[in-house]
Amino acid sequence: MKLLIVNADDFGWTEGVNRGIVDAHRDGIVTSTSLLANGAAFANAVQLARENPALGVGVHLNLSDGPPILRRWEVSSFADKRGQFWARPGNLFMRRWAGKLRLGEVEREWAAQIERVRNAGIAITHLDGHKHVHMIPGLFSIALRLAQRYSIPAVRISVERGVPRDALASDGAGTSPKRWLQYVLAGGLALLTMDAPELARRAGIAFPDYFCGLTPTGFLTRDAVESLLRNLPEGSTELMCHPGYTDAALAQSATRLQSERATELAALTAPEHAKLVAALHIRLINYAGLALKP
Repeated sequence: MKLLIVNADDFGWTEGVNRGIVDAHRDGIVTSTSLLANGAAFANAVQLARENPALGVGVHLNLSDGPPILRRWEVSSFADKRGQFWARPGNLFMRRWAGKLRLGEVEREWAAQIERVRNAGIAITHLDGHKHVHMIPGLFSIALRLAQRYSIPAVRISVERGVPRDALASDGAGTSPKRWLQYVLAGGLALLTMDAPELARRAGIAFPDYFCGLTPTGFLTRDAVESLLRNLPEGSTELMCHPGYTDAALAQSATRLQSERATELAALTAPEHAKLVAALHIRLINYAGLALKP
């Protein structure tokens, strides 16, 4: 059995991103999304989630962009005096390595993010991390512990390997310097998190057999999606994506993915892909459907 989760990150970032994700769900192959509890368009995202109950919604655990849910003095090891997250994942990793990132603060902030989403009436399908911050050693264990505490059944393990990774790389865009940098970062992340699958199994938290979409972030084309569908392995796979519309709020926000979101939206809503999914007997699921794994 071939199961595919197509998860759109950054739900709640802006209303244009939200609309793009919902359109990619209604008119394309997106089945799942990850909600930023502190996103500027959080309320709009919650309303759209209620209107689209088949769209699985996870929590996009965040330490890098926007304001914390808790007060700034409660999370002073990663929020500044203006009440904003200031550290990118690389900074967070170095602070963790140096013992300056207080893990208790991380756990309390992430618990507050989960509770905000849950209190909005969202049935949370999984946890993942904004910019994969949940994969930093020590923080992945926190994510698993919170999944257990809040009865969240699944987690993303952001490690690309095997057939899905290679299929997405076959679109001819692999020579871009940015793409090569993403390959390097993906490789480093895989080395740092070799124990993640075993930790998740011990915690009783589900995860897909395969994950892909990290290295082609910003480069996800129609050809890449078609290649993935044609080469999808048996078992469960997550394709991470970032569809959206470029609105004024997005243009003014701190994200490098601008026009790229519209490109991904077009790739994910291409009519031929829905036909290919049916022809290849691929079952589109969200994270709640991992119970269907063979």
